[in-house]
Amino acid sequence: MATVVLRNLCKSYTSGQDAVKNVNLEIADKEFLVLVGPSGCGKSTTLRMVAGLEDITSGEILIDNQIVNDVPAKNRDIAMVFQNYALYPHMTVYENMAFALKLRKYPHREIERRVQDAAEILGLGNPTMLKRKPKELSGGERQRVAVGRAIVRKPKVFLFDEPLSNLDAKLRVQMRMELQKLHTRLQSTMIYVTHDQVEALTLGDRIVVMNKGSVQQVADPVMLYENPVNQFVAGFIGSPPMNFLRGRIAGQNADYYFQDRGIKLRLLPQHTAHMARFRDKEVILGIRPEDIYDKIFAQDARPEFTITATVDVVEPMGAEIYLYLNAGNNNFVARVTNQDTATINQDLQVVFDMSKAHFFDSETQIAIF
Repeated sequence: MATVVLRNLCKSYTSGQDAVKNVNLEIADKEFLVLVGPSGCGKSTTLRMVAGLEDITSGEILIDNQIVNDVPAKNRDIAMVFQNYALYPHMTVYENMAFALKLRKYPHREIERRVQDAAEILGLGNPTMLKRKPKELSGGERQRVAVGRAIVRKPKVFLFDEPLSNLDAKLRVQMRMELQKLHTRLQSTMIYVTHDQVEALTLGDRIVVMNKGSVQQVADPVMLYENPVNQFVAGFIGSPPMNFLRGRIAGQNADYYFQDRGIKLRLLPQHTAHMARFRDKEVILGIRPEDIYDKIFAQDARPEFTITATVDVVEPMGAEIYLYLNAGNNNFVARVTNQDTATINQDLQVVFDMSKAHFFDSETQIAIF
């Protein structure tokens, strides 16, 4: 296994576009690191530079403390699993998995042993399955073959480029569990790219959130969810995403409020030390849908944490209901129990759990605290 270090990694195109800007990361041995962000944020380009499939403009890539900038992809001892599987259609499952080993002229018995071991790990060990060709396989089975082809090589580092994006929702959940088990079993260094924040939160030991070529935050899933460093991270991580309400800070001494037309919410004592310098200025209040409650289920809630909002949409989600609400100039979502009886156009008393509130500078979008 191996460590991977990226130092001031940059990628610019002749058009002048900066695809990756000064990325610095240290991936520990046996770590499962996930790069996540919207399309075009630079995550796949970063992965391809680690793989040696994309030239770097500047910076350094180190694998096991060795700079590999000029080392060809085939000599980096990494294995990559692609989004589109990249299987050879004329070869059987066995032949696809064995191909890289045959190119390296491994003994036949060693090839057979490695393929059979990988097939057993991935549930492909049935002799009939190994004789099938890719067109005879489901999407999930093809992805298993692609992963198996990587496993047989026993590389220092596994790279995954959105490997589950072509699967349906049920298969994605199943394959996420399979990849978690695989990482535990192999104890390998894995770098995984996805645009799906659910995949990132469930798979990653640490998550790297990227936007416009730059790293926004690197943290474990809990830290990332509970302590986002800026508004982009806060809005990208979480489903439904965090609500953002614009308003001003009013008050004095230890008595401060966040307010806008139709909204007035008292700040907690722990907020005041940070918010005094924002008095009479616009800020952004961030709060997750699960931290907003229908007052009927929070009867003891204090009035200074309660506002009246109008229900625009009621979206049943099985065990939960999403209420799309508006108050004054702001729209927001509350995630409530399916026992809630709120209806469209109803004026509803809703309670904000201000202990879970986040505040962002309206100009820089950086978290105030």
